[in-house]
Amino acid sequence: MAGLPVIIGFGGINSAGRSSLHHGYRRLVLDNLPTHDAMQTRASLAGLMGLLQHKDGKWLNVAGEAIDLHTYLHSIDPVLKAGTLIRKLEKNLFDPDQLLFHKRATLHADSELPVTFLIKRQQLPDQIPLGWLISDASDGQVRVEVPIALNVLTENFRRSPVNSAGQLPSGFDPKDLYQSRNHPRGLQLTVFGASDAIQSMGIDWQTVLKHVPADQISVYAGSSMSQLDYEGNGGLLQARLLGKKVSSKQLALGFAEMPADFINAYVLGNLGTTGTNAAACATFLYNLRQGMRDIRNGTHRLVIVGTSEAPLTPEVMDGYTTMGALVDDAALLALDKHKGLSTPDYRRACRPFGDNAGFTLGESAQFVILCDDKLALEMGANIHGAINDVFVNADGYKKSISSPGVGNYITMAKAMAATQQIIGDKGLQQRSYVQAHGTGTPQNRTTESHIFSTLAKTWGIDHWPVAALKTYLGHSLASASADQLVASLGVWRYGIIPGIAGTDAIADDVHQDNLEFLLQHKEVGREGMEAVLLNAKGFGGNNATASVLAPHVTLKMLARRHGENALKAWQERNEKVQQHAADYDEAARRGSAEIIYRFDHNVLDASGLSISRDQLQVKGYANPIALRTDCVYRDMLDDGES
Repeated sequence: MAGLPVIIGFGGINSAGRSSLHHGYRRLVLDNLPTHDAMQTRASLAGLMGLLQHKDGKWLNVAGEAIDLHTYLHSIDPVLKAGTLIRKLEKNLFDPDQLLFHKRATLHADSELPVTFLIKRQQLPDQIPLGWLISDASDGQVRVEVPIALNVLTENFRRSPVNSAGQLPSGFDPKDLYQSRNHPRGLQLTVFGASDAIQSMGIDWQTVLKHVPADQISVYAGSSMSQLDYEGNGGLLQARLLGKKVSSKQLALGFAEMPADFINAYVLGNLGTTGTNAAACATFLYNLRQGMRDIRNGTHRLVIVGTSEAPLTPEVMDGYTTMGALVDDAALLALDKHKGLSTPDYRRACRPFGDNAGFTLGESAQFVILCDDKLALEMGANIHGAINDVFVNADGYKKSISSPGVGNYITMAKAMAATQQIIGDKGLQQRSYVQAHGTGTPQNRTTESHIFSTLAKTWGIDHWPVAALKTYLGHSLASASADQLVASLGVWRYGIIPGIAGTDAIADDVHQDNLEFLLQHKEVGREGMEAVLLNAKGFGGNNATASVLAPHVTLKMLARRHGENALKAWQERNEKVQQHAADYDEAARRGSAEIIYRFDHNVLDASGLSISRDQLQVKGYANPIALRTDCVYRDMLDDGES
């Protein structure tokens, strides 16, 4: 009997703020929420942005003055909104108005005098170029004469042509929350996001370990492009060319699977399966598929799936701009020429399925915790939904490696078929919707809409709702489909599908038959949708589509398998879990929740192991690791060989 991968926790950080307890989702529909919930999210954002603190039982503003919370949050609402989601690129990571680059130049000697300059002796090249004449000068310097010509690189600065991005909330810096020790930004986001997800469960990790042997926990997390800022691979490649030294950390911390490594080594002390898939913009769904299969096959009982991407560096933005993939300021002004704007509308930089000119980069780290259905009931876990299936297909032969192909037709068709098997024809036709990849490029709007329209017609869907969250968050590459999943869980909590806010009208070349592109928020009710399909289309032909089931559908399935009595017992246990999750949320809003980061904590060696032929016992773990398992090749062996 296959285990059902139930979603029991989630958390992270992106331009909408903290993800746990649906705060990131709430930012997308903030003005449509009940007053209490909206105020909680405003408080969460204000705390992240350094505009609110709680001390000695009082709420304080940025100046440390006591305030009435509701009045203050209303007064800074414009600031909270302006400092979140896609907006003009800020200067906390680099100055987009002063991007360093070098120009090649050749200095020529004139007809009588050589090129002459003074330089400190220790700054001379290790290999003196042929023809240089060197003589002593004063103050530890030498005089260099170059008789013919000298090739140099001159230091220059330029303004970035792209100035929109889905940045983390203004004023929020994850490195200030723990001993970051020169960690790349992607790993800083990992520590925050994984800690947020784990604490969102409302179940202490030691309680999890009492239920699950150490080898039956897996962590699949990574990035698609690795850590490319200066503390990671960026510095590794730049340092010598900038006249600096490579550090001992840059290469190691640059590996793409390092988010999983950090969770294992510094957050959980995990001994189970680990790793990541690298699949461009579909990376999260590839990892989700891996975790789903672990639980479905029964090899693992609990899985942490995630991605962390911090692509806002001058080099990454330069690369995508040179490809023509990013929407630049000039293109934004051209799109809004009819409005007579003199400044680009940075907030509306990403316009999926409308008249558009490219995507907008975003940074995000998201983590989801899955476990099998039996374990979810045993622990009284919160049930946010379940993973029905995830499908992955390539595109076949290509001309351009970055162009789309037929693979996404296959993944979408398979996901629709799998969804129909669970919720039936009527459920698929009337109570499902799509979270589109929806990048905001002209090519995406035609190709993805054709896929949706063709398959909606095939399955008899008349008006299939289509959402596109990158209009708010930007394209976070590896984390893009994780952003989709986390927001979709919020739809089942509040019953509102976020509209495609950046798009005024659907472009003429978009295929609209049998589809309903949601340009406004759509009220569907908490149980109005039974499933969502998450779609991802990655460079190179990395296509993936996930079928995700609603929590009320999941609970019906659990009742069918385990019985009503088991559900009643789960509800009783769940009351404490819900309270613990709410307590964490309150602590996080007040700034008193600690980030989980355990450096040099309970480091194990061979002395902590007790090994027999049947099992391996690890010091500090309640459950032993079984070494004897059923032989899956028994039918291929002679009697007595197994």
